[in-house]
Amino acid sequence: MKKNDKNAVNFIGSRLKGQTSLYLKMPMYFSFAALPIVIWEYTRDIKGGFILSIALSIYLIFSIVFYNLAKGKYKQELIDFATDYTQVQKKLIKGLDIPYGLLDKDGKFLWGNPVLENICKNTGVKYINSMFSDISLDSLKFEEDSEVSITYITHESVFYRVEFNKIQLNKDFTDDGVEEGTEYLVAMYMFDETEIKRLTKENNEQKMVAGLIYIDNYDDALQSVEDVRQSLLVALIDRRINKYFAAYNAIVKKIEKDKYFIAMKQKYISVLQSDKFSILDEVKAVNIGNEMAVTISIGFGVNGEEYTHSVEYSRVAIEMALGRGGDQAVVKDGERLYFYGGKSKQVEKNTRVKARVKAHALREVLETKEKIVIMGHKIGDIDSFGSAIGISRAVKSINKKAYIVINEITSSIRPMLEIFKENDEYEELFINSDEAIDIVDSNTAVVVVDVSRPSYVECPQILSRAKDVVILDHHRRSSDVIENAALSYIEPYASSASEMVAEILQYFIDGIKVKNIEAEAMYAGIMVDTNNFTKNTGVRTFEAAAFLRKHGADVTHVRQMFRDSMDDYRAKAKAISTAEVFGDVYSLAVCPSEGIDSPTVLGAQIANELLNIRGIKATFVLTEFNSKVYISARSMGDISVQLIMEKLGGGGHLDTAGAQLENASISEAKEIVKETVLKMVKEKEV
Repeated sequence: MKKNDKNAVNFIGSRLKGQTSLYLKMPMYFSFAALPIVIWEYTRDIKGGFILSIALSIYLIFSIVFYNLAKGKYKQELIDFATDYTQVQKKLIKGLDIPYGLLDKDGKFLWGNPVLENICKNTGVKYINSMFSDISLDSLKFEEDSEVSITYITHESVFYRVEFNKIQLNKDFTDDGVEEGTEYLVAMYMFDETEIKRLTKENNEQKMVAGLIYIDNYDDALQSVEDVRQSLLVALIDRRINKYFAAYNAIVKKIEKDKYFIAMKQKYISVLQSDKFSILDEVKAVNIGNEMAVTISIGFGVNGEEYTHSVEYSRVAIEMALGRGGDQAVVKDGERLYFYGGKSKQVEKNTRVKARVKAHALREVLETKEKIVIMGHKIGDIDSFGSAIGISRAVKSINKKAYIVINEITSSIRPMLEIFKENDEYEELFINSDEAIDIVDSNTAVVVVDVSRPSYVECPQILSRAKDVVILDHHRRSSDVIENAALSYIEPYASSASEMVAEILQYFIDGIKVKNIEAEAMYAGIMVDTNNFTKNTGVRTFEAAAFLRKHGADVTHVRQMFRDSMDDYRAKAKAISTAEVFGDVYSLAVCPSEGIDSPTVLGAQIANELLNIRGIKATFVLTEFNSKVYISARSMGDISVQLIMEKLGGGGHLDTAGAQLENASISEAKEIVKETVLKMVKEKEV
């Protein structure tokens, strides 16, 4: 008999217990049960009791002899059955086409069937994690209420689903019973799912996905060429788009003069992503004398449960691309968004049609509410403050109650805020987050200015409490955006949120009267965000400034309010003097925060100052404040700092952006910024 069979015999023969033992001992128990009858017979008749005692003794002796004889034969029968059963079981396991093995709890191989041994090629490796590098010993640690653990590995180009089953062992056998131990073995099964994975992948690749292409500046580009050459420009753009997607067996259908619909197999999306949608640059290269380069935006929706879901994803993706300034591709894969391109600056639109439409829509939303709560971003600057003041004027013009949420008063807004607080008219205008939470109800609208990310607003809690939320922002949209807004007006080409609000006021209500201090607040927002009208300015920027000047904005007064203090000026000089240059054209500096009222605002000013250094194309200023490291990034426009900051979880404009790093020191943040920039330069992402 083999060793495993002997173990089985010993296990069975060690002790008969439970129901089996009870059945064999039952005659002996009957003997003891008959004792009361014998005693009763003695009390009635001594001779009769004596006879019964002899009979009962003979029966008991017979029962004991029978038990001893039957026990041996019964054990032998059980042993014979166990032996046959073990042999059958071993034969079945050995004959399994599925690799099967036994391990101890530490991952050591104890036994394996021939299929598993063939996979292991009899290498003599003792531990499973040494044989299969994809398997961690953590896979053998089972959950408290689970006896099964599953993992997936690839071994010699074969994809396996590996299932581990916990086999609890009885540790010891004693006369008092069986003591349960904590030791266990692990049965391992390996299921070849290579073909299933291949078919699943093929099925996913054969799915149809939807895409949309919009020409960002169709009308402006056509106006920049002669009439007789306009049709040629359109034909060349059509040809570039159709030729590019024809290589991927896509169907391209022109649905409007500047819009295209695309249907293609999902397997080609990864190819387009690796190509980084080179069609964006190919279209910009079309030039037949047009003064303005043509740019396009692309939106694709993939992995939708139904084709209609992919179409809806593509619409969301194209809206995201346009909201970020155009000239880029966005792929929406379920809840994830992937961005490509976006390296050029969006050209300002001269038409104000959109501003007028949004102004009328804003008025319709606000007129249905009794109270309007306005808020900007955390650590507010003068642009968020000025735009909030402008919206409060619009609210008052339709006789509604307005509130502005301000928690932390920075040096950027303090001079202007003090002027408002001195005026009794604005006594109840400013509130904090706690007051805002109490105010907001179903009859309140929330207007968010100068920010579109829910985590960056002054009071995120009220976003879910209000039924109607309005967004007015000039930063490029990120994947983290306020959802289900009743009205969203995001224009990345605008210089500032204050410029957008100044335009809205002109169409919000006829003959609106803006107070001079309100006009100065918005003018200050434009002035600071454009660095005294030296960047991000266009025709509409100066028109908005002219509108505010008309309503009493005093330029000299504004400039006086925002002069630097001596401490700020010294900190700025120190940061600039210790700035370092890397990658030949990038400057990195650290803004001191100790003793500075608003170090993040000062950091942004330092970033602007560093751009005045010859040869510097982009600047990054780090500021440690409130247990975070704030990054202010600026460029001259030929490098997209927005793409760099998005890699770090932030965002902004092509030439003005920022990010926040948590759980990082200044020295660590410096290395992170350097590594990110140099890696993106190497991969030609910027």
